[in-house]
Amino acid sequence: MSGSDLPAESTTTVVIGTGLPGLAVASELSRRGIASIVVEGLGCCAAAAPRRSVLPDSVSRTEQSDLLRLLQGYAVSHCLDVRRSTFACDVSLVPGGLPVSGTGRSGTERRWMVRTEGGVLLADTVVLTGCPENQMRRFLRGLGVRLGADIHSTLKSIGLYLVGMAGLLAPTTREIVRQAKAAGDAIAGGHAALA
Repeated sequence: MSGSDLPAESTTTVVIGTGLPGLAVASELSRRGIASIVVEGLGCCAAAAPRRSVLPDSVSRTEQSDLLRLLQGYAVSHCLDVRRSTFACDVSLVPGGLPVSGTGRSGTERRWMVRTEGGVLLADTVVLTGCPENQMRRFLRGLGVRLGADIHSTLKSIGLYLVGMAGLLAPTTREIVRQAKAAGDAIAGGHAALA
């Protein structure tokens, strides 16, 4: 089956990563009424070596485990679209976007195409989680994205958000939650501007 023969689904946001950062973002988006599909991971980040943790003690690790359990419960109780057995095989930035019919919004375009084993997900925004910074930079170079001094503004302009990334170290639970809220705010603000 060629890529053009795969079934396509449209959503506002595709979240890549079903761990704590991905579920935190999906929960934030759900609270704001923004549709998302959460898939397991991205090929370039799947084989990543584990990053050193800055969690100093078992209390911090317990906090992270407890929050993950709460987010998993939220995902189930609010019927979030979490696809643990679906992996993102390829993520493409679509030049000029793809027109979306039946949305009631004129000029709406999907800027991202995420290929999975079973289909294609089209989205306005993508959230990439848990990928080490050096692999994320390689991924962006592969997309043809040039990063300037203000990385976050550059990524926001193309509808890409990063959560659960803090250089070579794994971010703290508090930092993950802060990043998830910031991404949720930015995506909800951009979605409201389109409506």
